[in-house]
Amino acid sequence: MIDINPKQIEKLLKRGVAEVIVEEDLKQKLLSGKKLRLKEGFDPSFPDIHLGHMVGLRKLRQFQELGHQVVLIVGDWTAQIGDPSGQSVTRPMLSAEQVKNNAQSYMEQFFKVVDKSNTEVRWQSEWFADFDLGDVIRLTSKFTLAQMLAREDFNHRYQNNQPISITEFLYPLLQAYDSVAIKADVEFGGMDQKFNLLVGRELQSMIGMKPQDILMTPLLVGTDGTKKMSKSLGNYVGIADPPREIFGKIMSIPDDLLFSYYELLTDIDDKELMNIGVALNNESINPMELKKGLALQIVEFLYDNQAALEAENHFRRTIQEKELPQEVEKCQLGNQTTSLREFILAAGLAKSRTDAKRLVIQKAVEVDGQTITDVNFKLKPGDVVKVGKRRYVRCV
Repeated sequence: MIDINPKQIEKLLKRGVAEVIVEEDLKQKLLSGKKLRLKEGFDPSFPDIHLGHMVGLRKLRQFQELGHQVVLIVGDWTAQIGDPSGQSVTRPMLSAEQVKNNAQSYMEQFFKVVDKSNTEVRWQSEWFADFDLGDVIRLTSKFTLAQMLAREDFNHRYQNNQPISITEFLYPLLQAYDSVAIKADVEFGGMDQKFNLLVGRELQSMIGMKPQDILMTPLLVGTDGTKKMSKSLGNYVGIADPPREIFGKIMSIPDDLLFSYYELLTDIDDKELMNIGVALNNESINPMELKKGLALQIVEFLYDNQAALEAENHFRRTIQEKELPQEVEKCQLGNQTTSLREFILAAGLAKSRTDAKRLVIQKAVEVDGQTITDVNFKLKPGDVVKVGKRRYVRCV
């Protein structure tokens, strides 16, 4: 039995939480002292985790610290189906080997935040590999087309006469069945997953199980200060990023994100959080100092104190004091007439020639401290190319 008091529950269900369905039911489950099974599923199509995901993972960790059981579900079965209609770019069809590799990468990052020793890892194929046509028909018979079209993105495509494959309708049902298979007590997810989470709750009720409660976390705004954090938008801070990269990205966030980042990504107590909010409102503190403190806490959490202090020192020397890093990557010039664009691409500072050109045109590239806007600028041995605020490469 797990010993917990009402004050702990209140904090657990309020800070860093957007909505709980049903809050009173979950409170009673927690007060009962029962060890709860906490469901967290992931799509191995894209294995990278960023700070936006960490908001929910930290909440899982808090439940774990009280003695509850996390059940991580690897969506290997659905990932191998993909989206045959080609309408969903977020569901590429993957091979079993790709799924395995992505899952391994995901879990390495996942366990930077969540306690591995108190996590049960399950693969969808454990129960779906033996599904036959009869099982599929029985599952689909429990839901109507109208229920599926209640999902915002499906409804939008339907209203705009855009095709929706039958397979796409199956995904929420399969994810819901995961909750049945593992006997989930609580499922975690972002606010953008509300529809799918509710389907799992409904399916459990239909077959006579006690319905899972749902805990949804806020969507973290990305480093651009406008849209939710996303790798595809480039406004993300990756959990697996090097400490220096994490520190530098945190230092670049807009000031108005500071309060929410402290609230959702750190363990400072509520009184200190309130003081930060007051200080920001009356402008009695330099936001730069708050960013530095935030960056130190996040790097230390994901790595260690030494890595955090080294990252801070690197930022101070290279950004604030405009010094070169002590260690600069090197890349060999192809020949004596290598252009800036070709060098950026060869050094791995851009994904394509088009991306390299964009960086140069947007004045994001310096050579020996001078901003260069000519993609055909000729480099020579010894030149130091800087891309963005933190990437340095020396021509050799």
